[in-house]
Amino acid sequence: MILAGDIGGTNSRLAFFDLIEGNLKLVTESVFPSKEARGLDEIIVKFVTAAAYKADTACFGIAGPVRNGRVQTSNLPWVVEASSLSRKLGMEDVWVINDLEANAWGIAALGDNDVVTLNRVKGTPVGNQAVIAAGTGLGEAGMFWDGVQYRIFATEGGHADFAPRDELEIDLLRYLHTHFGGHVSYERIVSGPGLVNVYQFFKDTGRGEEPAWLRDEMAHGVPAAVISSAAMSGRVPMAEQALDLWVSIYGAEAGNLALKIMSTGGVYLGGGIAPKILQKLAGPLFMQAFLAKGRMQPLMESMPVRVITNDKTGLLGAGRYAATRMGQLASTPK
Repeated sequence: MILAGDIGGTNSRLAFFDLIEGNLKLVTESVFPSKEARGLDEIIVKFVTAAAYKADTACFGIAGPVRNGRVQTSNLPWVVEASSLSRKLGMEDVWVINDLEANAWGIAALGDNDVVTLNRVKGTPVGNQAVIAAGTGLGEAGMFWDGVQYRIFATEGGHADFAPRDELEIDLLRYLHTHFGGHVSYERIVSGPGLVNVYQFFKDTGRGEEPAWLRDEMAHGVPAAVISSAAMSGRVPMAEQALDLWVSIYGAEAGNLALKIMSTGGVYLGGGIAPKILQKLAGPLFMQAFLAKGRMQPLMESMPVRVITNDKTGLLGAGRYAATRMGQLASTPK
C-alpha cells in the first residue's frame, strides 16, 4: 500500500494506492484546501485517520525547491521535511519530491485519453522531454533520455526572469516591476495569480473597461477563474485580451524550456489551468509563440506539445516514485 500526495498552493490531493502487477490501483482519494491547514502533516493525519489504511511507503510531490528531503513551499507558509513526516507516520520510507517531478513520473501511467496534442509532427519523436505546469505557481521539470529510459529531474525555471518580446510586454514588465520590485519572474504572469496580474495591467493602464458585474464576481469568487471564464465566453474584451497575452507568454516560456532541455521527445503542459482553457491553447497564439525562436523554429516544429487532462497525474507520479524506490517498479518510466 502506497500513500501519495500531490501538494499545491491551492489544493492538496492525497491518495492510497495498491500496487498490482506493476500498476497503481486507486483505493481512496481526498482533496483538501491547502491554505486552510497550518502544515502538510495536519492534512496527512486527517486523511490517514479517516481512510483507516496502513501504508508501507509514502511520497509527496510538493510545489517548491526540495533539498535533502526538505522544502519550504513557494506559495504556502509551510516547511515540509521527509524525516519529520516519517516520524509522524511511523513509517521508515517517506520521500518528498518536487511536484513537477511527480508530474513527470506520472506521465508513464497516462493513456491516450489523458492527453490532447496541440500540434502535428513528422515521424516518431525521440529524446528529452519537458513538463511545464501553470497553476497557483509555474512549475517546470525535465526528463533526460539516456537512450534506454527517462531520468527525471526538477527545476525552478518558473522563477527565471521574464523576457518581454514586444512593446506591450515591455510595458507589462515595467508595470510588474513597480509592483514586485527588481525581479519579475515568469511565474508572476504564467499562473493563476499571474493572470490576475495581467488583467490588472490592462485595467490600470487604461486598455479596457471593467464591467461592474465582473468586479463583483471577482470580489466574491476566485479572481483568476472569473477572469478566465469571462474571457472564454467573450463577454469581456479586456479579460479576453488579458488571457490571450497570458496564453502567448505561456507558449513562449514553454518554448524556452524546450530549447534549454532540448526536448525533442516532446513537451507536456500540466497543472489545473490548461484543461480549463484547452480551446484557447488549441488556437494559434500558444503554438505561434512556442515556435517563434528564430533560427531554431525548424527544431521547435519537430517537438510534439501535449496537454495533460488527467488531474491525478501528480498523485500517480508520487505513487510511482515510491514504488520505484521500494524496488517494485523499473527505475524510471519508458
